[in-house]
Amino acid sequence: MAYRKQLRTVTGTTCSAFRCRFRRRFAALAICSLLATPLAATDQALPTIGGLGGGLISEQQEAEIGRQVMGSIRRSAPRIQDPLVADYLESMVHRLLPSVPLGDKHLTLVLIDSPDINAFAVPGNIVGVNGGLFLYARSEQQFGSVIAHELAHLSQRHFARRLEQQETNAPLAIAGMVTGIILSAVTKSDVGLAAIAGTQALSIQNMLQYSRAHEQEADRIGLDIMADAGFDPRGMPAMFETMMRQNRLQGNQPPEYLSTHPLTQSRVSDTRSRAEQYPITQVADRLEYHLVRARLQAHYATTPEHGVAFFERRTAGTPIGESPADHYGLAVAYLGNRRPAEAESTLRQLLAHQPGRITYQVTLAEALLAQERATEANALMHEALGRNPENAPITDMLARTELADGNARAASGYLRTLIRQYPERENLWLRLAEAEGQARNIVGVHEARAEYAILMGDLESAHRQLLEAQEKAPPGTPSYQSLSSRLNEVSQALAKRRR
Repeated sequence: MAYRKQLRTVTGTTCSAFRCRFRRRFAALAICSLLATPLAATDQALPTIGGLGGGLISEQQEAEIGRQVMGSIRRSAPRIQDPLVADYLESMVHRLLPSVPLGDKHLTLVLIDSPDINAFAVPGNIVGVNGGLFLYARSEQQFGSVIAHELAHLSQRHFARRLEQQETNAPLAIAGMVTGIILSAVTKSDVGLAAIAGTQALSIQNMLQYSRAHEQEADRIGLDIMADAGFDPRGMPAMFETMMRQNRLQGNQPPEYLSTHPLTQSRVSDTRSRAEQYPITQVADRLEYHLVRARLQAHYATTPEHGVAFFERRTAGTPIGESPADHYGLAVAYLGNRRPAEAESTLRQLLAHQPGRITYQVTLAEALLAQERATEANALMHEALGRNPENAPITDMLARTELADGNARAASGYLRTLIRQYPERENLWLRLAEAEGQARNIVGVHEARAEYAILMGDLESAHRQLLEAQEKAPPGTPSYQSLSSRLNEVSQALAKRRR
């Protein structure tokens, strides 16, 4: 489980013709100008890895770009905070990561709350996924192929290698542009356009010419990653074909993923040909993928009523044992439609078939909380945690049930357990501040608010909160010393920023 601990998850409007052209042009240029398409399928040798020993941009500079990008995403991009979805994504990356030729395996995973197909990889080992990717990837093999492709880009440091061909561009000056492109893609608003306008544009022609080799390299390495990790590499061309079908259906408004990851038939054919060279293996999807997919299908339903109708049609006359994911989706849709009693009934039937499945147990606790039965939900989660120590979704739900049951101090303890595992999930710090407030731990409230402000890039607010906490903490205690140390770090960061 060492690799699991190295992962950190931090889980449209219309526009004028000019803005739409501007956004699409720059999105195609750069989020993944890392990720543009090869001109044609060839058997040329893979490019050598460039710049890894210290070229124009260092790994430390990439990390700084990543921190800036993450701060902007936290402030502006809608994200999925669902612990069940985050836990699945983490488990997927955990399965792939040992097969990735990546020196630093500390990743930050970002879940964007959008029904569009999209994924991206940016400096600082950040991998982002739209919720919509689950909707369009019909199998776990297809979903895994996109993640493997993004990890391949990171492993080859394509961003750094691309900048080394653009020697007139200062690496940190690129952070604003990368941020703007990401925000334009994921928010579909003008938030990102201002960031792009304030930075130096790169040469479109040079960028695309250089990145074609990178995209081909990522396809090939991604196939190797999949095969080595026990996935079926044929999932990659299958996913590409799904994207091309969607592109044809949407006509002149292609999926966002294809504006930054353009596909050609030659690329699909090349990937299919390469995938067929791997041994044929029968790789079964895990049920968990389809449960999470159903959960998001309910989440993205046009209305709660439509979500219920969709899953009622899919489950009509079908025993639970034959289509558990669809029945689970119906339970989630019932919850979204404020019918928790029906959700509870369906979930108990699912648990009768698989008593230990964590996803069913956590969702049943959601249904019980919706019926104001916090004590029952709390008991259910305590029992589940006893069988699955340190499980993140169970611990997260326990924090909710304890708080709902009036046990704020216990809720605070579970949230601190999660924060030790995922210190960059800013929503946990907000919830901790709420729990500490209810537990009347004022020092803890200020401390949690300070950490939240740091993650949001608001160092002034963090400084104020830490001063408040330090004033209220007993001098000479470990808490006082810890606060003083953190205050000193923030003060130094503020002074550096003001220089």
